[in-house]
Amino acid sequence: MELFIIFLSAAIVNNFVLSYFLGICPFIGVSNKLTSAFSMGLATTFVLVLTAVVTWLINHLILMPAGLDYLQYVAFILVIASLVQFVEMFIKKTSQPLYRALGIYLPLITTNCAILGLALFMVLRDYSMMESIFFGLGAGVGFTLALTIMAGIREELELADVPKPFQGVPITLITAGILAMAFMGFSGLI
Repeated sequence: MELFIIFLSAAIVNNFVLSYFLGICPFIGVSNKLTSAFSMGLATTFVLVLTAVVTWLINHLILMPAGLDYLQYVAFILVIASLVQFVEMFIKKTSQPLYRALGIYLPLITTNCAILGLALFMVLRDYSMMESIFFGLGAGVGFTLALTIMAGIREELELADVPKPFQGVPITLITAGILAMAFMGFSGLI
């Protein structure tokens, strides 16, 4: 039950994008089309889960026993950069159209602060390996959910009669704010 609560908390109640405002760049940049938003969400989820596992192992098996806790930021950033390169190579080999659709946003997963935030939150909350995996999976599902909802709304907004001053970026930011307020409604859930 505790693992389910960690998952649900990361996915909905404490959504990284809509509650902590981590990962805003891909949230705004990739949420034009539903397919690319969903694919980016899946790629980010994959990186989040791998980051949870690898950073937990590095932190608990290398850094903490050696008294090198102060190297967490550097180690975590190196792990994240390596994992994103792995995902980028995998997507390039398996799906060229998806690779082209994600474009510059795929390498930007490296600088996605949601991924570094995940690693740092895990350390702060002192999660076990299994709790870290569920936390990473929940954060990824929440990221994908936020991206997909935003992409669906933005696709509908292309067909809507939006007043000229609100077209483009303004209506996107207003929509993001309304989504964040909607997700804040879940704050007392867990």
